[in-house]
Amino acid sequence: MRPSIFLVPVLLFSGALWAQDQVFRVSSELVVVDAQVTNRKTGATVGSLQQGDLEVFEDGIRQQIASFSRDKLPLSIVFLFDLTDSVQPVLIPLAQGAAQALEHLKPEDEIAVMVYQEEASLLQDFTNDRELAIAAIRRAGTGQREASANAFFNEGVFQAAAQAGKSANPSSRRVIIWLTDNVPNIPHDGIHTEQEALRAVSDSGTVVCSLLEFSAMSRTMSVLFKHNPMFLGSRTHHPPGDVNHYADQSGGIVLKSSKEEIADNLARLIDELRSRYSIGYKPANDRSGTERFHRIEVRPTKAAEQRLGRMVIKTRTGYYR
Repeated sequence: MRPSIFLVPVLLFSGALWAQDQVFRVSSELVVVDAQVTNRKTGATVGSLQQGDLEVFEDGIRQQIASFSRDKLPLSIVFLFDLTDSVQPVLIPLAQGAAQALEHLKPEDEIAVMVYQEEASLLQDFTNDRELAIAAIRRAGTGQREASANAFFNEGVFQAAAQAGKSANPSSRRVIIWLTDNVPNIPHDGIHTEQEALRAVSDSGTVVCSLLEFSAMSRTMSVLFKHNPMFLGSRTHHPPGDVNHYADQSGGIVLKSSKEEIADNLARLIDELRSRYSIGYKPANDRSGTERFHRIEVRPTKAAEQRLGRMVIKTRTGYYR
C-alpha cells in the first residue's frame, strides 16, 4: 500500500507544503481540477461562469467547492516530440509552429522540451527563457535520431509526465503538448506500459494534449498497423497507446492539423488551456486504508444551462488516493 500522503490530479495545497522526491507532502488536501467548458452547439468557450454555475462530484457524491478561478494559474508545458520515421517529413513544420506559438505564453509560464524514440531525452529543462526554449524546439525539429530506432508512445508519455512533476512552480497547470502522428510502434517488455504512463500522468497532475500532423507514410502505417492480423497478438499483449485515450483520461485536447495550420492550432491550444476553470474542493477522508481510483465529474447546473445553453465539460476522469 502506498503512503497516505500523496499528490492528486492537479495540485494539493496546505499550510505545510514542501517538495521531496517530486512528491508534495501535505497535511490536508485540496483537490484542484481543471475544466474546459464549451457550448455544446457552437463549440465556443464559455468564459462567463461563476462558482455557483458548476457542480463537482467525487465517486458520485457532490463536493463543496472551496476555490474557483479562471486564467490565473501559470502554465508548465512539456513539448514532447515524436521522432518516429513517419513523423520525419512533418517534423520541421511542427517545430516551427511550436516556436511561433510561444508568443501566446505569459512571462511566468515555463517550457521544457523532450524528444522520444525507445526512450525519452530532455533537450531543455523547465525555463522561462524563450530563447532557450526556441533553441531546444529547433533542435527537436532537426529530427536527430538513432538509425532504425523504434519510438514508443507510452515510454515517451511516462517520462514527460515525470518531467512535468518537476515543475518549479507547485501551483502551475501542468501540460504535455505532444507533437505526433499517432502511429505507434508495438512496444516490448522492459518499458513502461500505457497503464503505468496513465498513472504517472494522474499522479503528476498533468493534462495531455496533442497536435496531430500526418505524412503520407503516417497514413499508410496506420492502416497496416490497425488491420494487419500479424500484429494482433502484439497489440493485445502490449497496447501501443493512443493520443486520444491519454487526452480523454487527463482532460486534454487533440487537434488535427495541416502544415499551414500548425502555428495557429498550437496557439489556439495554448489559449484554450489558459481559458480553463480551476475548481478546488476538499474531499472527504477515505478511511478504507486501501488506495483506489476516485472518479471526478464536473457538471453545469440547470440554471447555468438555461442561461447560457447546453455545455460540454472536459476534465480528468479522476485520481488515485
